[in-house]
Amino acid sequence: MAGTPATNTGAREDKPKGGREKRERRDGDFQKEKSPYTERVVFINRVAKVVKGGRRFSFTALIVVGDGKGMVGVGYGKAKEVPQAIAKAVEDGKKNFFKVPILNGTIPHPVQGEKAAGVILLRPASPGTGVIAGGPVRAVLECAGITDVLTKSLGSGNPINMVHATAAALKMLENPTAIAARRGRPLEDVAPAAITRLIAEQVKVGA
Repeated sequence: MAGTPATNTGAREDKPKGGREKRERRDGDFQKEKSPYTERVVFINRVAKVVKGGRRFSFTALIVVGDGKGMVGVGYGKAKEVPQAIAKAVEDGKKNFFKVPILNGTIPHPVQGEKAAGVILLRPASPGTGVIAGGPVRAVLECAGITDVLTKSLGSGNPINMVHATAAALKMLENPTAIAARRGRPLEDVAPAAITRLIAEQVKVGA
């Protein structure tokens, strides 16, 4: 009818849905944010707890987190869903950060780490060698920023033990300069000539 007022449907359709748009915008911004850390999932396991009503399932995650510049940490998380378990493990790994001395992409000296039945041997390698290691050990070394190293597993093949044994080995590493200062001797007396040259080159680059 001519006297019936027209409904303003177009205005209603153009009205912004503030709550949803804000949430989508926030989610989009969150997804665009890139973490400065490298995260490697080493192991995910489903565990069950027997309760009165049956079995209750949850997930555990073992994660290695590092900045690729000498800082690395191992984290463990448990939750009802895999993403939440990974997120908890990442936060736990950041709390467990420790510094690894690195000289020209490799470690300063051979070292052997042990954890439970896991035993990992690490040896320095020349530039271009790469990371010669299996999955769990490689994850720790690459997250730490080590690019050339030789490794050998001398114990259990359990990934959890291997990761913790590798972390234990890295924690035992010492910078030759610190060793010389502690012993009160010249650097040439406590480090091979090749390591001494590397340290001298790093000092020149830093200067």
